[in-house]
Amino acid sequence: MKHSREILSILVGLMLAMLTSAVCAQDSGGPATPPVAYQSMNELNNILGQLRQTSQNLQADLSRTRIERWKTDSGTRRQTQANAESIQRNLQSALPEIVSQLNNAPEDVAASFKLYRNLDALYDVLGSVAESAGAFGSKDEYQGLSNDLSSLEGLRRTLGERIQNLASSKETELARLRGVVKAMQAAPPAPPKKTVVDDTEPPAKKPVKKKKPTTTTANPPAQQNTPPQ
Repeated sequence: MKHSREILSILVGLMLAMLTSAVCAQDSGGPATPPVAYQSMNELNNILGQLRQTSQNLQADLSRTRIERWKTDSGTRRQTQANAESIQRNLQSALPEIVSQLNNAPEDVAASFKLYRNLDALYDVLGSVAESAGAFGSKDEYQGLSNDLSSLEGLRRTLGERIQNLASSKETELARLRGVVKAMQAAPPAPPKKTVVDDTEPPAKKPVKKKKPTTTTANPPAQQNTPPQ
């Protein structure tokens, strides 16, 4: 439970980091989710591949476990049988759905932590069944369930480390974004552009006086003497 609380506290910080990254990406017009790195995808595929094999082995071992034949009281048999059936339902229904969600979003923290919590619950219930098998069942029943329990423990630990690495990566990204924001806030604002408006009117030009054309007066016609009548 202590390990679960540590993972939960990491998750809270990681969710805040992812939220900040998404907001900044949206403001800048960039993609909200960057492409998944090959190393990260390969790591997840290895985890899910081991989980698939462990699930198959566990279902087979539970089907071979004859709880009804155990030499113990009926209450213990009923409780153990109920736990075994609960594990079977989880492996056949809930777990594949969670794995499918994580496959669609390999670095999604909510989906990763959901798988972690599911493995944690499976580990606790299977631990009780394996303990009862060691006390009341056959050696083969106990050995098979004990191996499955060890596999679940390894997967839970590996997945927890992956979540911690994702948290560290997101925290680094968050610190970078904070630095960018801090630098933007500290930078002096750019001086406003000055627009010079020349509102002085140019001096009015003096109108050019047109010279009047000189007209020459024609000689008046000679006065003709009209003879008296």
